[in-house]
Amino acid sequence: MALQGPGETADRTDEPPEDLQLRVDIPSASLQLGPGDGEPILPWDRLSCWLHCICVVGFDLELGQAVEVIYPHHSKLTDKEKTSICYLSFPDSNSGCLGDTQFCFRFREAVGRKASLCYPVDQSDRDAPVYLKRDQGHYYGYVYFRQVRDKTLKRGYFQKSLVIISRLPYVHFYHSLLKLIAPEYFEKSEPCLEAACSDIERWPAPVPGTALSLPIVGVVVKVRIPACYDKPGTTYIDQSAPQNDAQVSLVLPTIHEVDLFRCFGPVFFHIQMLWELVLLGESLVVMAPSPAESSETVLALVSCIAPLKYCSDFRPYFTIHDSEFKEYTTRTQAPPSVILGVTNPFFAKTLQHWPHIIRIGDMKQAGDIPKQVKVKKLKNLKTLDSKPGVYSAYKPFLNRDEDIIKQLQKGIQQKRPSAAQNAILRRYFLELTQSFIIPLERYLASLMPLQKSISPWKTPPQLRAFSQEEFMKTLEKAGPQLTSHLKGDWIGLYRQFLKSPNFDGWFRTRRKEVSQKLEALHLEALCEEDLLLRIQKHTEVETVDLVLKLKDKLVQAERDQLPVKPETLVKLRTHIEAVILALPADLQGILLKPGTP
Repeated sequence: MALQGPGETADRTDEPPEDLQLRVDIPSASLQLGPGDGEPILPWDRLSCWLHCICVVGFDLELGQAVEVIYPHHSKLTDKEKTSICYLSFPDSNSGCLGDTQFCFRFREAVGRKASLCYPVDQSDRDAPVYLKRDQGHYYGYVYFRQVRDKTLKRGYFQKSLVIISRLPYVHFYHSLLKLIAPEYFEKSEPCLEAACSDIERWPAPVPGTALSLPIVGVVVKVRIPACYDKPGTTYIDQSAPQNDAQVSLVLPTIHEVDLFRCFGPVFFHIQMLWELVLLGESLVVMAPSPAESSETVLALVSCIAPLKYCSDFRPYFTIHDSEFKEYTTRTQAPPSVILGVTNPFFAKTLQHWPHIIRIGDMKQAGDIPKQVKVKKLKNLKTLDSKPGVYSAYKPFLNRDEDIIKQLQKGIQQKRPSAAQNAILRRYFLELTQSFIIPLERYLASLMPLQKSISPWKTPPQLRAFSQEEFMKTLEKAGPQLTSHLKGDWIGLYRQFLKSPNFDGWFRTRRKEVSQKLEALHLEALCEEDLLLRIQKHTEVETVDLVLKLKDKLVQAERDQLPVKPETLVKLRTHIEAVILALPADLQGILLKPGTP
């Protein structure tokens, strides 16, 4: 966005929120190079863009669960991380998971670990939606667990898990990947892992907005990584496209979404209340019969407030062996803002003091009509065998939307495809969240400084402070009633939200984006100045100081990936060189050296 003419300087920079999210378009081809010009990235660097490592976890009668293989072999895991992976990679013994089971877990990375990043990571993260960015403090574990009878083993069962460890929250993608890799591994053992990793090493980086064809064990997986500039709720992969490839193709319409309708089926009539609990960062525990159901339900809860990012901790599958077990189950303080998915009956007693408990039974098929169940009091939850339902004393701020309930019930009666039911529910959550967040975005835009206040020779202006009371006053005329038909205590919901970790995370992210935009506008204003004319009034010392400051600006723009056009950076470099060449030869020699800041 360039500065406007003198007659337009009073215009605000508060265009629609999308304008606050300008990005620099960088050709994806450049992502195949290292930090140097044309320098190739190191072996396994491309793989590390997608995952940290692949683990094989087996069961030993004497040792219990143990990590048998880590691939690539140079991948680093601390002893604490290995212990977490071991316990989280197997279902609790009471789950009775025979055959093949897939689920997901999430655990904290060890303190002091240095992140191993490949060159394109920052670039791919920059254009990702906020809820799909890499998780810098946690790892995800995507599990394919096999348990089958085997009389040749003392235990009588073959039990083993293949686990992908990654920072990326691409749950559907990695589960699909494991469906291809794991059966091959259980048949052919470690050479299969080596072949799979070699395939992944040849993949391009996960660049948002790009349709990718990813060959893996003889199949081409076709995906598109969502981008922050995508229209929410839009699918960009065309599944009906003709298959011209010689290899078999697997087209994934999503990389991260779970089936909301299937997950919320057991608590069908309380979806709006659950949306409020997640939005407000309330303490929630999901009690389910298996890790597959607990992890899917937790992920469904976290995703129901998209495009808002859930900013508290969440554990799709949590066990009594988890390193945070004592921290999260203590009764000496209020339960933390976290969503836990559990399967062990022990938690029914341990977490009795938690304010909101969701009990999930066996997930029904799409054709089953759910029965209406009331929200139950917590004292009625004695064991994990209690009936499915929501156990809470929470009173929702908004009136229940009967229309969505009737629409989904009608779909069940008419045997509407599960994918269509899921799309309806996802659209409902999206519109509800957007109705809630639009007034906040509108108020944020009003905090932007006037464009005329951006001067090339002054520090860039800052966003005005967020005033809760001032924001509340805007809701009377520009509140969610403009886009939502729901009635209720919206004011009370906003007041509670403003105290939550989700508001804090949203505001920090948006403030950073706005600050970067203001820095970018300041940079563009500098580029429009005649610097050679200005330095005529400067001493040599002042001119050298200007050059150093301009170089700092250039470094900042590249380091922080400010939303400026590439030609703006080229123009700034040209200005810097021109100013340096106007100085005496001895100073030119110093300032033109590559090592000069």
